[in-house]
Amino acid sequence: MSKPTITQVFKSVLAAFVGVQSEENRKKDFEHGSLSTYIIGGIIFTVLFVVAIVFLVSTIV
Repeated sequence: MSKPTITQVFKSVLAAFVGVQSEENRKKDFEHGSLSTYIIGGIIFTVLFVVAIVFLVSTIV
């Protein structure tokens, strides 16, 4: 199997972030994906999430 695409990495990071990652997808990620790709994706998603929360709170207040 080939390396996961950006879309697949995004879906896996989002599913793991929410806590609904399936066992099958988790195994596939570890077998075919690069750890650094998922770490970078997780960091980017976390930063975007925090920025969105800060923006939302500053808009409301």
